[in-house]
Amino acid sequence: MSRMLSALFVLVLTTGPAFAQASGGTAIPEPTDGALFAIGLAGLIIGRRVAKRKED
Repeated sequence: MSRMLSALFVLVLTTGPAFAQASGGTAIPEPTDGALFAIGLAGLIIGRRVAKRKED
């Protein structure tokens, strides 16, 4: 489990930010992709912890 999380963390750090092109040609960073990924990852971690507590 920790190996998978480490790999995902490295993947997130090595990928560049997504940019949207405005009409003037200015690059605008899109932080929502990273936020959605982080929320999903946090949900998986919390869900697994809750499931482990129910098993005990």
